[in-house]
Amino acid sequence: MNRAMLAEMLGKEYEILEAVNGEEAIAMLHQYEGGISLIMLDIMMPVMDGFEVLAFMNKNHWIEEVPVIMISSENSAEYVEKAYELGVTDYINKPYNALIVYRRVRNTIMLYARQRKLAGMVRDQIYEKEKNESLMINILSHIVEFRNGESGLHVLHINTITGLLLDSLVQKTDKYNLSWTDRSLITTASALHDIGKIGIDDKILNKPGRLTAEEFEIMKTHSMIGASMLENLEQYKDEPLVKFAYQICRWHHERYDGKGYPDGLKGEEIPISAQVVSMADVYDALTSERVYKKAFSHEKAMEMILAGECGTFNPLLLECLEELQDEIQEQLKEKSPGEMNKRQTQHIAEEVLQTQEISASERTRRLLEYERMKYHFFVSMSKEMRFEYSVSPAMLTFTKWASRTLGVKEINLTPDDNEELMTVIGRENMKRFDQLMRKTSVDKPIIETDVEMNISGKMHTYHVITRVVWSEDEVPEYMGCIGKIIDIYEDHKDHTSDINDIMGVDIVTGVYTQYCAKKKIQELLEVYPDKKFILMLIDLDSFSNANREYGHLFGDQVLRYVGDVIRKNVDTHAVEARAGGDEFLVFQEYTESSEEMLRTLSRNLNGFYRDFSISVSIGAARTEKYGMDYESLFQYADQALSAAKKSGTGDFRFYDESMAEMFSAISPID
Repeated sequence: MNRAMLAEMLGKEYEILEAVNGEEAIAMLHQYEGGISLIMLDIMMPVMDGFEVLAFMNKNHWIEEVPVIMISSENSAEYVEKAYELGVTDYINKPYNALIVYRRVRNTIMLYARQRKLAGMVRDQIYEKEKNESLMINILSHIVEFRNGESGLHVLHINTITGLLLDSLVQKTDKYNLSWTDRSLITTASALHDIGKIGIDDKILNKPGRLTAEEFEIMKTHSMIGASMLENLEQYKDEPLVKFAYQICRWHHERYDGKGYPDGLKGEEIPISAQVVSMADVYDALTSERVYKKAFSHEKAMEMILAGECGTFNPLLLECLEELQDEIQEQLKEKSPGEMNKRQTQHIAEEVLQTQEISASERTRRLLEYERMKYHFFVSMSKEMRFEYSVSPAMLTFTKWASRTLGVKEINLTPDDNEELMTVIGRENMKRFDQLMRKTSVDKPIIETDVEMNISGKMHTYHVITRVVWSEDEVPEYMGCIGKIIDIYEDHKDHTSDINDIMGVDIVTGVYTQYCAKKKIQELLEVYPDKKFILMLIDLDSFSNANREYGHLFGDQVLRYVGDVIRKNVDTHAVEARAGGDEFLVFQEYTESSEEMLRTLSRNLNGFYRDFSISVSIGAARTEKYGMDYESLFQYADQALSAAKKSGTGDFRFYDESMAEMFSAISPID
């Protein structure tokens, strides 16, 4: 009756959702996350009362986003005070006046709307200010790694060292007249220093040994290619950021004594932006591993730079580098993924340990937030099946991806009574989880176990990793757990299941890099030694014509098109990779329809992209006949590819014994 009366008062202006008890209200908050404008809440309710709902909202920080007006016949000071302590915005006693209720609801919604609008404006301003800088740095970190075979941290390191050198330089001299804005723009633009390498052939760019004189001359053109790309940005070429980026791209390989390239500039003829980035680039190149060299120690790198072994630098910058060397090492260490993640996920735990004056319940909440933060970091970067279980109230919640994968609801109240959920997870599994979790200790709260779950009528083996949560009271009490479920097979096949996989995608085509694919294939072969797999190598015949006749950007479009065609024609769980400049790799489970799939793939790839004629040769090898070793599989597929190319363009071949004899005289390359 109370809900009906309130709906009658407010229904003409607002969309009303009704919950018969606290549990239903919590379920609706999950279901309509971000879509609830206001909650009108009674205290006395079945299953979960109003105070329990407020406690749950506080636990999940919903109370900070969704205003709550408490409407209750309980008018004692104790109840009112407790409601406000739990975060309600307003408290209305029954019986109530319809006009007052309407006005308070309207005012509260408008107040929160204004607050959200103001917060959004501030957030948008900060976001717009920093968006281009961080986005550029992150994208170009990927470009460097995917295209050039360098560490994805190279651009971030250049950015860090450049900023430190500039700040030190302005403290030493005012001759360069570098404002704070200039320094910020130069630091950001440093991410573009090697953008011209996009135009260099892979075979030269990633050659593991020393370049020939001819190859080095080609490599040197990357500075002019990058400068030309920026110069052709007609709409933006007068922007300060683009001007600094042009200077850096073109002249970051110039040297103070005039022995650099491409223009042989000398001394202060070289813009200071390019001088600073040049030094940062050399330092990080020396201290990082490359396809052609091992990493030097910091001490050795400093010795080489100061001794002039890497060319001549501005004496002032050498002083800055020498004075900053300890800080540079520390900053670069902090930029490493492990350190960044460690700082991000541990600061709450440290706060808990250091704070002695907070209540036991508050310490527990913070510890729980620490666990949530750790998992949130990974979930935000991957399709991870994460879950959270709480004892009071009994509730099992899943992330959207886990819910969709497992075929269960995101929020499950009283899970033991949920027959649909038990059908999937298994009642015996739940009992075993509960027993295992209650046997863990506060000091060692991590458990791992394998379980079988019933997904769509089929049994699948999953690995469950669980962090058990205890209270911090004098007698610790088991409160629940947070964990993740790993499909032992699917986890290897999912393109976004691991953060390292995201860092292993080819920037041009969107498929894996060969290095990342090799790692995934080796794992699958080890995990599933009895499964049959097929590895395919797909080579574009005469692809060099695309780059030569239409340019490298068009060539990239052709590669993207080919990658899309491959994805559409192979198994949805296949591992697809770019194995070289114009060569692709596909690895998937072998079935009776695999040969027909190969015919279809070959047919769909041989044709035209715009006016450019595409033909491919395909070589394939099967594991059930030739062993489960990646290197052998690749070699067999490569021999089959060579046989296909010899027979004419547009052909595909499976490896057979005759090819072994054909290639037996060829010595493998170390």
